[in-house]
Amino acid sequence: MACNLKFNGIDGEFSLDKFKGKKIVLYFYPKDNTSGCTLEAIQFSELKDEFEKLDAVIIGISKDSLASHKKFIEKHNLTVELVSDEDISIQKYFDVWKLKKMYGKEYMGTVRSTFILDDKGNILKEFRNVKVKDHAIKVLEALKELQC
Repeated sequence: MACNLKFNGIDGEFSLDKFKGKKIVLYFYPKDNTSGCTLEAIQFSELKDEFEKLDAVIIGISKDSLASHKKFIEKHNLTVELVSDEDISIQKYFDVWKLKKMYGKEYMGTVRSTFILDDKGNILKEFRNVKVKDHAIKVLEALKELQC
């Protein structure tokens, strides 16, 4: 169950129990400071207040280090929490660490995906193979639908 996972955030290790009574938006992205990942993080940051009105928290996850996340946050004034998954255990749990192909080469990497969880860690909605454009808005709309 997702609530048993340990998350390595800038302010220390935590579990999803920290967010009792809230919905949790986990978005997985490949790499800090790349164009698509930066745009996605900025979009979620810009909508953070709207997510909070719906009692939801946003957590971005990549295999980048905490030092990389800290620089990424500072460079782009991000307001979402970022988690380091250097051992890819969380990505494997959510089945987003996959074989990818680019320019004829195969490699293992993060498939951009987002999950909306309840406060017990159950998946309420998932988005896989996400396109960045307007994705944060789509997640917010899905969250509103789940409130009904």
